[in-house]
Amino acid sequence: HLLSRRQRQMCIRDRYTMKIKHLISTSALVAVAVACASATAPNYTVTVPLTEDEDDMVAYIVDFDSGDKIDSTIVVNGVAKFQGNITTPVMATISMEGSRLGSLVLEPGNINVDIKSRKITGTPINDYVEKWEKQIGELQNEARSLPQDSSYEQKSQELYNRFLALNEKAFKDNANNAFGYYMFLQQCYETDLKSLNEKLKEYPQFANGKRIAKLRTALINKEETSVGHKFKDFAITNNGKTQRLSDYIGKGKYTLVDFWASWCGPCIRETAIIKELYNKYHDKGLNVLGVAVWDEPQNTLKAIEQHQLPWEQIINAKTVPTDIYGISGIPCIILFDPEGNIISRDKQDEDLVKDVDAAMLKAAAIEN
Repeated sequence: HLLSRRQRQMCIRDRYTMKIKHLISTSALVAVAVACASATAPNYTVTVPLTEDEDDMVAYIVDFDSGDKIDSTIVVNGVAKFQGNITTPVMATISMEGSRLGSLVLEPGNINVDIKSRKITGTPINDYVEKWEKQIGELQNEARSLPQDSSYEQKSQELYNRFLALNEKAFKDNANNAFGYYMFLQQCYETDLKSLNEKLKEYPQFANGKRIAKLRTALINKEETSVGHKFKDFAITNNGKTQRLSDYIGKGKYTLVDFWASWCGPCIRETAIIKELYNKYHDKGLNVLGVAVWDEPQNTLKAIEQHQLPWEQIINAKTVPTDIYGISGIPCIILFDPEGNIISRDKQDEDLVKDVDAAMLKAAAIEN
């Protein structure tokens, strides 16, 4: 097939821009080369209005499930415009310069992305999602406007029931497409391994998802590091120095380990509780260890100083401990006994204080 004059001009312009700016990765170069070599008309177009300040930057469409880059384009005249072909719709994200610009279902048709309002419209599944999100927003507004009187509890429960019904309908309507897979994952993140397996028997169409495989592994690891199990060791090396969890655990003292990150608001709030426990029990034999995950070392060190965290830290642990312990959300706080057995996990606030109080009461009784 012969390319049209307009297609040839676009290919030449794209190649010239890439040569001058040196901004496109190898994968993007391959994508452009394939697009220029094929005269097949694209079955999807994604238009993302940006600003001219972002001209010549490279934007990507990334598969939500696998993390693979599906498409790329250069921002021209304040617009990122993607064109390509897809057979099976997928949940995807748009990113640029390492930042996420929004999520969409990549499917055949003309998709319009409004970054400011977060509206994605123009194709069947995206239009459905937009309508669903609007209904969710209306319920949230109703909840905010409820009178704080004797009827509040009943009306609040009624709104919550409508919320559950709306989500259930949305899931059933989309159980065989990419949005349904996304909703299925949200249901599974707070479940256990047994429940996940039962859900997959009911919805086997999701069983081969890559995020499902990761979730299954995480749930297995979480189960193997639940209360009653022995600790699992890991090693983190920074600037030639290696720290192991076993340097702190199983050394004859109760040890509270806080998996956290500087950017995590709930993590920072929970440090106030941990600091109270540290001040109360550190001289009585309680050790506290912070393990910074999913964070940049300089940000971790800044937060340690800013919030005056006096306990020892393992920084720049990335995903190593969270993979081993099946941690899907932080803060995750684990209490180990003197032999390194897990006696409390995933507790916060008053529940955490109760578990530590009980452990230290037991330690005092043994000493006496």
